[in-house]
Amino acid sequence: MKKPITQLEQLTLNNASKTFLREIATWARFFSIIGFVFMALLLVFAFFAIPIFKMATKLQPGVPDNLGVVILVTNVLIVIIYFFPTYYLWQFSTHMKKALSTKNDEILATSFEKLKSNYKFIGVLTIITLSLYLLFFGAAIMGLL
Repeated sequence: MKKPITQLEQLTLNNASKTFLREIATWARFFSIIGFVFMALLLVFAFFAIPIFKMATKLQPGVPDNLGVVILVTNVLIVIIYFFPTYYLWQFSTHMKKALSTKNDEILATSFEKLKSNYKFIGVLTIITLSLYLLFFGAAIMGLL
């Protein structure tokens, strides 16, 4: 009977696994670059929001005066939250490519640690978001009764 994989002292990667990991690292790098670009665009829009909405309040009397500040703060918070999983994805990609080229087990482990951090952050964020949805849904139901 074979021992479970958790009892093995060493796990070897065959050529197909290395190819898959190299391709995953490439896509991870692509998505992290897209994420950084998205964050930069959000910040640019956030800092132009104040003058744009200041002008809008002059042209349209119903627009709140502080709408630009609200959009600025909201976008900056989104960028702060989005930065961490994007950065972890970038680190995973960088470490994975280096581990595969140098055949270094410790760098490979670091790469998987960064991937774990990415998924952990997204998982906690998802739990918080779902909890808030549930809370708001419950409050809406209570308000309707």
